[in-house]
Amino acid sequence: MSVNFEGRVAIVTGAGNGLGRSHALELARRGAKVVVNDLGGARDGSGTSSEAAQEVVALIEEMGGEALAHGANVAKFDEVQDMVKQTMDKWGRVDILINNAGILRDKSFAKMEIADFQLVMDVHLMGSVNCTKAVWDIMREQNYGRIVMTTSSSGMYGNFGQSNYGAAKMAVLGLMNTLVLEGAKYDIRVNALAPTAATRMTEDLMPPEILAMLQPEAVTAGALTLAHEDAPNRFILCAGAGGFASTRLFETDGVFIPKEEQSPEAVVAQWDGLSDISKQAELESGSKQTEKFLTKAMQYLESQK
Repeated sequence: MSVNFEGRVAIVTGAGNGLGRSHALELARRGAKVVVNDLGGARDGSGTSSEAAQEVVALIEEMGGEALAHGANVAKFDEVQDMVKQTMDKWGRVDILINNAGILRDKSFAKMEIADFQLVMDVHLMGSVNCTKAVWDIMREQNYGRIVMTTSSSGMYGNFGQSNYGAAKMAVLGLMNTLVLEGAKYDIRVNALAPTAATRMTEDLMPPEILAMLQPEAVTAGALTLAHEDAPNRFILCAGAGGFASTRLFETDGVFIPKEEQSPEAVVAQWDGLSDISKQAELESGSKQTEKFLTKAMQYLESQK
């Protein structure tokens, strides 16, 4: 199967450097019209510059593609709205959104200032919210949309010194899970990419020989897999150094404890049963957990008659 994006319009945030740049260029090579969003700030979010985004646009135009640069700060909804308005004025639709923009302000939680926690949340989480909200009604009206959240192993599993980044990256998965349910009837598919790549955000964290193995192009192959017409839905794709895997959230079948026996001691006594993974399942929505627990309660009541 050939993956192409002819006739599609894509917005890629944080596309002036690293992963976003790689995503934008490959989308353009495969036929997409691309909005190259980049505030042009440093790794910690300070400063602004349009130079990087303009360079990516020039590269796309050199290969015969169409592109638009926009310096919206994704943490500011009015700036994001202006970006989407310019996109609609130029091309009349938005088919793909890759929420890639991000910053790092790493410190242990004990040493971290609240302002550093808030700013990372604003860029990663609210940036994804703002961009998605700005294109959501457009995608609903055209009955088509592909949205890629960028999550991280730091959120799913934890990394020392990244409580702010990890919290934001786990939060975008909660956003994804609900948007999948709300967008399904409009053919809006929402997925998440967990990248491991050599970028400005990782250049100080690993030795050069390891960074050389972590080229952005491997991650971009995953990003485009989640953004094309036949993309999956509610899929967490992990990608890096040529490795690809999926992360999924499962819940055990659990146990039932009658009302008259419910106590911390009873929960501890049933620990092996509630932790038993033999009948674990991936739940489609939060209501499925409620349904499961109520079913167990009703089955118990029936058994007592």
